[in-house]
Amino acid sequence: MIQEPETLYKLMVLYMLKEVNFPLTNSQLSQFFLDKEYTTYFTLQQVLSELIDSKLIADRRSGNSTRYEITSDGLETLGFFGNDIGAAAIADMDQYLSENKFRLRSEAGTTADFYKEGPENFIAHCEVREGRNLLIGLDLSVPDEKQASRICTNWRERSQEIYSFIIKKLTE
Repeated sequence: MIQEPETLYKLMVLYMLKEVNFPLTNSQLSQFFLDKEYTTYFTLQQVLSELIDSKLIADRRSGNSTRYEITSDGLETLGFFGNDIGAAAIADMDQYLSENKFRLRSEAGTTADFYKEGPENFIAHCEVREGRNLLIGLDLSVPDEKQASRICTNWRERSQEIYSFIIKKLTE
Protein backbone atom coordinates (compact mmCIF):
# COMPACT_ATOMS: atom_id res chain seq x y z
CA MET A 1 0.00 0.00 0.00
CA ILE A 2 1.20 3.52 -0.81
CA GLN A 3 2.22 5.51 2.27
CA GLU A 4 2.97 8.90 0.68
CA PRO A 5 0.19 10.79 -1.14
CA GLU A 6 2.69 12.26 -3.64
CA THR A 7 3.57 8.74 -4.79
CA LEU A 8 -0.10 8.06 -5.47
CA TYR A 9 -0.42 11.34 -7.42
CA LYS A 10 2.59 10.37 -9.53
CA LEU A 11 1.03 7.02 -10.36
CA MET A 12 -2.27 8.73 -11.15
CA VAL A 13 -0.56 11.15 -13.57
CA LEU A 14 1.18 8.21 -15.25
CA TYR A 15 -2.13 6.35 -15.49
CA MET A 16 -3.92 9.30 -17.09
CA LEU A 17 -1.15 9.85 -19.62
CA LYS A 18 -1.15 6.16 -20.50
CA GLU A 19 -4.90 6.08 -21.03
CA VAL A 20 -4.91 8.81 -23.68
CA ASN A 21 -2.94 8.64 -26.92
CA PHE A 22 -2.12 12.34 -26.91
CA PRO A 23 -0.30 14.65 -24.50
CA LEU A 24 -2.27 16.31 -21.72
CA THR A 25 -1.68 19.91 -20.77
CA ASN A 26 -0.79 21.17 -17.34
CA SER A 27 -4.20 22.82 -17.06
CA GLN A 28 -6.01 19.59 -18.01
CA LEU A 29 -4.19 17.59 -15.36
CA SER A 30 -4.70 20.39 -12.84
CA GLN A 31 -8.41 20.52 -13.61
CA PHE A 32 -8.84 16.85 -12.75
CA PHE A 33 -6.76 16.88 -9.55
CA LEU A 34 -8.24 20.15 -8.26
CA ASP A 35 -11.87 19.48 -9.24
CA LYS A 36 -11.76 16.06 -7.56
CA GLU A 37 -9.90 17.62 -4.62
CA TYR A 38 -7.08 15.08 -4.69
CA THR A 39 -4.39 17.67 -4.02
CA THR A 40 -3.38 21.30 -4.32
CA TYR A 41 -2.05 23.01 -7.40
CA PHE A 42 1.42 23.43 -5.86
CA THR A 43 1.68 19.78 -4.85
CA LEU A 44 0.67 18.72 -8.36
CA GLN A 45 3.33 20.99 -9.88
CA GLN A 46 5.94 19.41 -7.60
CA VAL A 47 4.75 15.93 -8.63
CA LEU A 48 5.01 16.83 -12.33
CA SER A 49 8.48 18.28 -11.82
CA GLU A 50 9.67 15.12 -10.06
CA LEU A 51 8.18 12.92 -12.80
CA ILE A 52 10.07 14.96 -15.41
CA ASP A 53 13.31 14.85 -13.41
CA SER A 54 13.06 11.07 -13.13
CA LYS A 55 12.24 10.85 -16.87
CA LEU A 56 8.92 9.09 -16.28
CA ILE A 57 7.14 11.79 -18.28
CA ALA A 58 8.34 14.22 -20.95
CA ASP A 59 7.22 17.81 -21.20
CA ARG A 60 6.93 19.99 -24.27
CA ARG A 61 6.51 23.71 -23.91
CA SER A 62 4.76 25.82 -26.49
CA GLY A 63 4.43 29.46 -25.54
CA ASN A 64 2.61 29.55 -22.22
CA SER A 65 1.39 25.96 -22.44
CA THR A 66 3.09 22.76 -21.32
CA ARG A 67 2.04 19.31 -22.54
CA TYR A 68 3.03 16.05 -20.89
CA GLU A 69 3.34 12.53 -22.21
CA ILE A 70 4.39 9.29 -20.59
CA THR A 71 7.80 7.83 -21.44
CA SER A 72 8.74 4.16 -21.80
CA ASP A 73 10.23 4.33 -18.29
CA GLY A 74 6.93 5.76 -17.07
CA LEU A 75 5.03 2.90 -18.68
CA GLU A 76 7.38 0.39 -17.05
CA THR A 77 6.99 2.05 -13.64
CA LEU A 78 3.22 2.06 -13.99
CA GLY A 79 3.36 -1.63 -14.92
CA PHE A 80 5.15 -2.38 -11.66
CA PHE A 81 3.18 -0.14 -9.32
CA GLY A 82 -0.11 0.63 -11.11
CA ASN A 83 -2.01 -1.88 -8.97
CA ASP A 84 -1.32 0.40 -5.97
CA ILE A 85 -3.81 2.95 -7.33
CA GLY A 86 -7.14 2.45 -5.61
CA ALA A 87 -10.24 1.40 -7.51
CA ALA A 88 -12.05 4.65 -6.61
CA ALA A 89 -9.22 6.79 -8.03
CA ILE A 90 -9.13 4.70 -11.21
CA ALA A 91 -12.90 5.08 -11.55
CA ASP A 92 -12.59 8.87 -11.12
CA MET A 93 -9.85 9.09 -13.75
CA ASP A 94 -11.65 6.80 -16.20
CA GLN A 95 -14.86 8.80 -15.82
CA TYR A 96 -13.06 12.12 -16.30
CA LEU A 97 -11.22 10.88 -19.38
CA SER A 98 -14.33 9.30 -20.85
CA GLU A 99 -16.50 12.38 -20.32
CA ASN A 100 -13.85 14.82 -21.55
CA LYS A 101 -11.81 12.89 -24.13
CA PHE A 102 -12.95 14.89 -27.17
CA ARG A 103 -12.47 18.23 -25.41
CA LEU A 104 -9.10 17.16 -24.01
CA ARG A 105 -7.87 16.03 -27.42
CA SER A 106 -9.05 19.23 -29.05
CA GLU A 107 -7.51 21.45 -26.36
CA ALA A 108 -4.21 19.58 -26.34
CA GLY A 109 -4.04 19.50 -30.12
CA THR A 110 -4.89 23.14 -30.77
CA THR A 111 -2.59 25.68 -29.18
CA ALA A 112 -2.05 29.38 -29.67
CA ASP A 113 0.21 31.74 -27.78
CA PHE A 114 1.98 34.98 -28.51
CA TYR A 115 5.16 36.65 -27.40
CA LYS A 116 6.92 39.94 -27.90
CA GLU A 117 9.77 40.00 -30.38
CA GLY A 118 11.53 43.30 -30.71
CA PRO A 119 10.32 46.71 -29.61
CA GLU A 120 7.22 46.88 -31.86
CA ASN A 121 6.53 43.32 -32.94
CA PHE A 122 4.56 40.37 -31.58
CA ILE A 123 4.56 36.79 -32.84
CA ALA A 124 1.36 34.75 -32.66
CA HIS A 125 2.36 31.08 -32.64
CA CYS A 126 -0.48 28.71 -33.63
CA GLU A 127 -0.45 24.91 -33.94
CA VAL A 128 -2.72 21.96 -34.57
CA ARG A 129 -1.41 18.55 -33.59
CA GLU A 130 -2.82 15.10 -33.84
CA GLY A 131 -1.13 13.05 -31.17
CA ARG A 132 2.57 13.79 -31.57
CA ASN A 133 2.29 14.86 -35.20
CA LEU A 134 2.21 18.52 -36.17
CA LEU A 135 -0.53 19.07 -38.76
CA ILE A 136 0.02 22.80 -39.16
CA GLY A 137 2.06 25.48 -37.46
CA LEU A 138 1.91 29.21 -38.12
CA ASP A 139 4.01 32.06 -36.78
CA LEU A 140 2.38 35.37 -37.62
CA SER A 141 4.13 38.67 -37.03
CA VAL A 142 1.83 41.53 -35.98
CA PRO A 143 2.51 45.06 -34.73
CA ASP A 144 0.67 44.95 -31.40
CA GLU A 145 -0.40 42.73 -28.52
CA LYS A 146 -4.11 43.23 -29.19
CA GLN A 147 -3.84 41.73 -32.68
CA ALA A 148 -1.68 38.85 -31.44
CA SER A 149 -4.21 38.06 -28.71
CA ARG A 150 -7.10 38.22 -31.20
CA ILE A 151 -5.31 35.85 -33.60
CA CYS A 152 -4.78 33.34 -30.77
CA THR A 153 -8.43 33.50 -29.72
CA ASN A 154 -9.66 33.06 -33.29
CA TRP A 155 -7.19 30.21 -33.91
CA ARG A 156 -8.58 28.24 -30.98
CA GLU A 157 -12.12 28.73 -32.31
CA ARG A 158 -11.51 28.37 -36.06
CA SER A 159 -8.35 26.30 -36.57
CA GLN A 160 -10.17 23.43 -38.30
CA GLU A 161 -11.79 25.82 -40.78
CA ILE A 162 -8.46 27.58 -41.43
CA TYR A 163 -6.59 24.29 -41.82
CA SER A 164 -9.18 22.99 -44.30
CA PHE A 165 -9.01 26.24 -46.30
CA ILE A 166 -5.21 26.14 -46.53
CA ILE A 167 -5.15 22.46 -47.55
CA LYS A 168 -7.81 23.10 -50.19
CA LYS A 169 -6.00 26.13 -51.62
CA LEU A 170 -2.61 24.39 -51.68
CA THR A 171 -3.92 21.23 -53.32
CA GLU A 172 -6.04 22.87 -56.04
